[in-house]
Amino acid sequence: MPNKNGRLVALVASIAVAAVAIGAALAYRQGPQAAQADAAPLSGSPSPASLTPTPTATPTPISSATPSTTPVVSPKPPSSAPVTSSGPTTITLNVAKLPKGRAPQMPYLIDRTVLGGAGYDAKIPGSGGVVGIGRLDSAVLAVVLADDGTELVKLGPGDEVRHTPNVSSLVTAPDQSMAAYAAASISSLGRATKGGTLYAENFGSVKSLKLPDAWNLQVLSYVGGKVYYRAGAAESGGWKLYTWAPGTATPDLVTTVTSPTAVSDDGKLAASAQLINDGGSCSSVVEVASGKQLFRTCENMISDFTPDGSVAVGEPDYGDGYCSLKQTALDARTGKVIREWKGCFHRTVAEDDQHFLLVAVASGGGGDPGTKSAIIRCAINTGSCELATSISTDKALALGR
Repeated sequence: MPNKNGRLVALVASIAVAAVAIGAALAYRQGPQAAQADAAPLSGSPSPASLTPTPTATPTPISSATPSTTPVVSPKPPSSAPVTSSGPTTITLNVAKLPKGRAPQMPYLIDRTVLGGAGYDAKIPGSGGVVGIGRLDSAVLAVVLADDGTELVKLGPGDEVRHTPNVSSLVTAPDQSMAAYAAASISSLGRATKGGTLYAENFGSVKSLKLPDAWNLQVLSYVGGKVYYRAGAAESGGWKLYTWAPGTATPDLVTTVTSPTAVSDDGKLAASAQLINDGGSCSSVVEVASGKQLFRTCENMISDFTPDGSVAVGEPDYGDGYCSLKQTALDARTGKVIREWKGCFHRTVAEDDQHFLLVAVASGGGGDPGTKSAIIRCAINTGSCELATSISTDKALALGR
């Protein structure tokens, strides 16, 4: 049983918003597999054969006074049309040879600077590792490692800085109008403790809900004015899905979903971790309203959805280790594998209905001080990939959600 619980905690951490930075900060235990082929460029990009390898470069210094011009994109209505694709299903990436594309169209982190989204570039103060990021209107939110655990740092207009202790998970709305975060204390031994507080914030208004009996509290999504979160009744065991309308005194239990790992942007679909043990895991996608199971997979753990809910992001069924050796796009209604990219990845987020953003290792890893990484963009319908940031050495990279 202890092994199962440890496996459960590790896999949950790999799915959480905080997972990438925690994984990068705590361990480099496994090197990436050698790439075997190059991905084709995205539409309109030059052919890889005409390109010289991308040189290693430190990103251009970023001015905190330069506003981002990236537009904010709101979620689209859900689509029930079959997902179409062309080209090979499985693609092994050579990150160093990918062509350069545009910057990520959502908040992202290079070293300690948050870029992307609508707002000013902002450097996160201090030296603690950055666990998760997001934007709320023109402010920047960051979950960082602190001496006694984690905390939320809010960087507002001017020099305003606000600290909220023990925050370990964060989600923001695609239009930057809302943010939800959860404070759940971690013991000095790194174990979860009982109780936590849920927060919802928009345009200067902060509402909170104390949950004294909750274990492993984590926010999953902020949809239609409701915060979706998961929590357990005990330190070990399954989690339940709840919704909370900020300002109300009690949450509502969603009885149709067990052990949730993700909720779609329209709140209609949820991913469920049905089985986790030392040999792997199984995951399913269900309709939140009815509990109807759309598909089950024991080859992937579902961690995200595209904004229209048509495509699910699949992590490896066994999530421990230095990095994930594959990332998969699956039809969210049937579970059919649309695309699978092989490489060494720390984080994958759906940028829009047609593209994934991935934090990918280009070379090194497993404790190598010369590790090179980049954020890349991959098209779901063709499998083509491009660099969304320059390849950098030993700089933290992260994606908001």
